[in-house]
Amino acid sequence: MSRLPGWGKRAAVITAAAGVVATGAAVGLAAERYAAGRSFRGPDPEADEPLGQLHGRVVPVTADDGVALHVEVDETGGEGPVSVVFCHGLALDQGSWHYQRRDLDDLGRLVFWDQRGHGRSGRGVSDHATIDQLGRDLKAVLDATTPDRRMVLIGHSMGGMTIMALAEQHPEMFGEQVIGVALIATSPGRLAEISFGVPAAAGRGLRRVAPRALQALNERPALVQRGRRLAGDLEFVLTKRYSFATDVPPSLVRFVTSMHDNTPLDVLAELFPAFDAHDKLAALNVLHDVETLVLGGEQDRMTPADHSREIAEALPGARLAILPEAGHMVMLEHHDVVTDQLRDLVERALRSGPAA
Repeated sequence: MSRLPGWGKRAAVITAAAGVVATGAAVGLAAERYAAGRSFRGPDPEADEPLGQLHGRVVPVTADDGVALHVEVDETGGEGPVSVVFCHGLALDQGSWHYQRRDLDDLGRLVFWDQRGHGRSGRGVSDHATIDQLGRDLKAVLDATTPDRRMVLIGHSMGGMTIMALAEQHPEMFGEQVIGVALIATSPGRLAEISFGVPAAAGRGLRRVAPRALQALNERPALVQRGRRLAGDLEFVLTKRYSFATDVPPSLVRFVTSMHDNTPLDVLAELFPAFDAHDKLAALNVLHDVETLVLGGEQDRMTPADHSREIAEALPGARLAILPEAGHMVMLEHHDVVTDQLRDLVERALRSGPAA
């Protein structure tokens, strides 16, 4: 019997513990698993949508620690009066903004980037897997793509935390350069309290074992691929359950699953502790003079709506929008509503912000 590399027996125990939690969830999902891909009736209306296939001009950007960041700029609508910069969440990439990229191109310059370790961006050392480093990465992106321009920053989940880190590091940018901010399905902190919609004890157990289990599994790629082949429909169900609250077209679920699959497991393992340490509630003070939209899904299992409400309480001037039948991937699930909210944000920011 071959020995597990690196982690040895300890990794086996950790992985087994994570398996116990996952198995418990799988038992409760048995009936739903059978229905995966069958509950959506009729033809898939998004089957021909080129999800994740929209691209713009590539702008080379290097982070302060030398990591190459993949950044694209769209200017199909002309220069416009403002740059709109999109920051994606964990285990996703810039493609997660597909519908906003498609429908907001008339605003002018749109900037999309893959966070480090995601999409086509490079990897950094594990010590730099922090929210603060992501804030510095965003500063590098802005310096390269929006010099001397007004901008609106839009962040989903981890992307919202990235914007909070930038606000903490460079408060002088907010109000003059940054005239608008959208914080979508994100959190100012207290992420260690989230149970992911399972019983609290199981949620705490999953949180304890997840980073080591992910690292151990990353050393066994053949095992991971074999597991994905054997449990393809379960992966579909779990993605659907934790990303969406409504019966979205199957193509959207598969699209999110593909972004998850393309994110290395050890990237997730390195970033996982950063979320427990994340606490940027005080940094929100920087946004008091900035037009701000706080948007969340009432049925979000990953960053619950109460976290959006907490942000809004810290920013009395912010516009709060909680969509009642929406999950974590709200910008895909209700893309038309989110797009309208973002267009309104940009228009309000241009009216209330400083002159160009």
